[in-house]
Amino acid sequence: MASTGLFLALDWPPLLRKMVLTYLVAVILIRLVIVSLRVLLAPDPVAGPGLSTEVRRVPRILPVSAASAGFWKRRLTLGAGYGLLVWGTLSVMPALGFTTDVVRLAALAWGLGLLGIAVETVWRRPDADPLHGTSRNWLLTLYLVGLWLLWAVGMFGALWIGLYALVLPRLIANAGHAAQTVAARRGEATLTQALTNVLIVRGIRALVIALAVGWLASVWRFSPIMSAPNDVLQRLAIGILHGIIILLVADLLWNLAKVFIARKLDAAASEDDDDPEAAVHRARVRTLLPIFRNTLATFILVVAILTILSGMGIAIGPLIAGAGIFGVAIGLGSQTVVKDFLAGIFYMLDDAFRVGEYIQSGGYKGKVESFSLRSVRLRHHRGPVYTVPFGDLGAIQNMSRDWVIDKMVINVTYDSDIDLARRIIKKIGLELADDPEFAPSIIEPLKMQGVDSFGDYAVVLRMKMMTKPGEQFVIKRKALLMIKKAFAENGIKIAVSTVQVSGGNDDENAAAASDLVRRRNAATEPAANTA
Repeated sequence: MASTGLFLALDWPPLLRKMVLTYLVAVILIRLVIVSLRVLLAPDPVAGPGLSTEVRRVPRILPVSAASAGFWKRRLTLGAGYGLLVWGTLSVMPALGFTTDVVRLAALAWGLGLLGIAVETVWRRPDADPLHGTSRNWLLTLYLVGLWLLWAVGMFGALWIGLYALVLPRLIANAGHAAQTVAARRGEATLTQALTNVLIVRGIRALVIALAVGWLASVWRFSPIMSAPNDVLQRLAIGILHGIIILLVADLLWNLAKVFIARKLDAAASEDDDDPEAAVHRARVRTLLPIFRNTLATFILVVAILTILSGMGIAIGPLIAGAGIFGVAIGLGSQTVVKDFLAGIFYMLDDAFRVGEYIQSGGYKGKVESFSLRSVRLRHHRGPVYTVPFGDLGAIQNMSRDWVIDKMVINVTYDSDIDLARRIIKKIGLELADDPEFAPSIIEPLKMQGVDSFGDYAVVLRMKMMTKPGEQFVIKRKALLMIKKAFAENGIKIAVSTVQVSGGNDDENAAAASDLVRRRNAATEPAANTA
């Protein structure tokens, strides 16, 4: 800052002003590189909990060891310092009267210096693979020499493509890891923080790729190949570069939408209150958001592809028209798929069922687990999973809405006290309604409706209760257990079917004759076995 202020305060001669400004920019850029490396490769001292004098070391932003961090910090600082200072020197050489050939020769020598630094870095890096390190180092060395040759002959477009192939994957990975580390330190307690973290992670990756694409586009614009009158090649190259930017924007939008929808689904699944309207709203959210997520993904993908094709000079109007005709042909050939899709839309509009509800349709029944654009996934209570197309559902029997009435019957003997049985059942219903375990699930307590019918051997008593859907089974089992115990204590007998056989003296004689035959058979069996 002081150097910049001094430069602006003084009145320099034109040549000296150019030289000082060039070297000042180079020094500022070198300082920025050093500060950036210090932030990325050195752990941050942060005041720990408790005493303010305590200091704890948090993990460095980039996942490298201490030895690797020191090595890369020194090498990158050396490379950046050497490259920027030589760039400044080459920039002022024409103003000092050096010819173009001399400047070019100096640039080649400068390139050899950078090549030497890069090769030395390859062979001395501490994280090299000890098993295949030598062969890989030779390949990298030859690759770097090839890049220098491309630069020497002026093929700058191919040079930058080669540099991107070597550096960009690692740069993108490190940028993503650094962004994830920063996002993890911030936490994801709220939806805003989660969306901000997505912007940080995806935004930094997209920024790195966008800067690389922009620089490559500027290099290609001044290359001899792109300057030639070849509209097709130029349009194709520019379209590819624009397509990369469009894909980055689409990826960012999709990840923001995905995180937003995932947070809303998690909130709908985790919230638990007694408000019926809120419960209905949460169920609708869990049902419709997955379908909206799939539709949004398809929409973003289609728009991105059409935009890329348009940027490459391909007329998308005929493509859309052809796709419409092709879609009609497919629709005629796959009417079942269209039927399933449309049926699913109307089921959703009618709110026929939601995720988590138990439904039955024809021979299919189970708990709704998820949806797709054309089918619903049902989990049977015994475990099997049904994937049913919407077009095959037909009429829906939803067993999880509002309330359910469970009716039961009990057979008692004809000599039982019916009024006493009524009072006992009513008392048991009130006890269950007051039980903290069952009270939230009981809408109307258990009661006896009266005598249903007179059977051959019993009086049939009918009972009913109203509960929340799915809770009637546990309450019913508890109620029947209490009824059996209470009836036994009060002398009310549960009627069971019995068969009584009776006869006269002829029956006794027949039984004696049968016993005599059995004894004779038992006596003759050993003799037969001996023979």
